[in-house]
Amino acid sequence: MATLVLDLGRYERRLHEEGFDRVAGVDEAGRGALAGPLVAAAVILPPEFDLEGIRDSKQLTGPQRERCYARIREGALAISICKAMPSRIDRRGLHRSNLWLLGRAIRALPVPPDYVLADGFPIPRLSVPHLSIKKGDAVTASVAAASIVAKVTRDRIMDRYHRRYPAYGFDRHRGYGTAEHYAVLSRIGPSPIHRLSFRGVRETVGSRVLADLETGG
Repeated sequence: MATLVLDLGRYERRLHEEGFDRVAGVDEAGRGALAGPLVAAAVILPPEFDLEGIRDSKQLTGPQRERCYARIREGALAISICKAMPSRIDRRGLHRSNLWLLGRAIRALPVPPDYVLADGFPIPRLSVPHLSIKKGDAVTASVAAASIVAKVTRDRIMDRYHRRYPAYGFDRHRGYGTAEHYAVLSRIGPSPIHRLSFRGVRETVGSRVLADLETGG
């Protein structure tokens, strides 16, 4: 039985043919985590970039992501990385924070894009044409590259937080809701980098902290 080979560069190639020279992909990492920042990356790849091994970051092992990350950093035309901290996510909400962060990453690119490809959600108030694609990190090269940069960056951030708050095991679950993570939360409560508005975290927070959160105190 023949194996279907995905042409990861087809969106960018078509846009290049239509005259859009600088096509940016944007994606985020950490959307579903209970702790740590939301990290977004925007990447513009040159047409000649070798896509061997590049794919959605969730389909790669840690060492594979690191190797792809190094290649992207070396060969990309432009990269930007932005983050939203848990306090902002708690105040603004996850979805609004996510859209704001994706737009910020695009606007932070040192080279302005001619066209933007995004994973999943239309990004409001962009001054350039863009297309949101379901599972964009799995089917477009630039979004896959952005997903790798965002994931590696966030993993490194969470590894640093592990050294500050070792009891939570951030180096293993990177802030996501594993059984180990929930057990620690129920035993000792949240750290300063937990998202206090998230289910599974807010139940462990004292009523005074929740009242401060709701009133903006």
